[in-house]
Amino acid sequence: MKRVITYGTFDLLHYGHINLLKRAKALGDYLIVALSTDEFNALKGKKSYFSYDKRKALLEAIRYVDLVIPEENWEQKVNDIHEYHVDTFVIGNDWEGKFDFLKKEGCEVIYLPRTPEISTTQIKTSLGKN
Repeated sequence: MKRVITYGTFDLLHYGHINLLKRAKALGDYLIVALSTDEFNALKGKKSYFSYDKRKALLEAIRYVDLVIPEENWEQKVNDIHEYHVDTFVIGNDWEGKFDFLKKEGCEVIYLPRTPEISTTQIKTSLGKN
């Protein structure tokens, strides 16, 4: 079985997120989503609209997602790859090159293009103007 992992906040879930998850799942048999916890978001200077538990429940309801785990720090990726026997690491291409070091762990690294016309930041900005 080929295992794929991706990471993110997945706040204000939208069709760009679904596109990413669908394309990530198509790269393997089992998709793991490492979801940023509220505490980790605070360390990154981010605040999600929905709590970790609500974002997790939304992700678990999506047919492409097989497992949701907490993302609690930047350093856990290497451990996750080994603990969950991950074959492929997938993330948006705005992170291009940043995770190439994971190849040394025997993991394929793929940067997928974002859905250009949608983002959570764009949604939050647009809602703030109304």
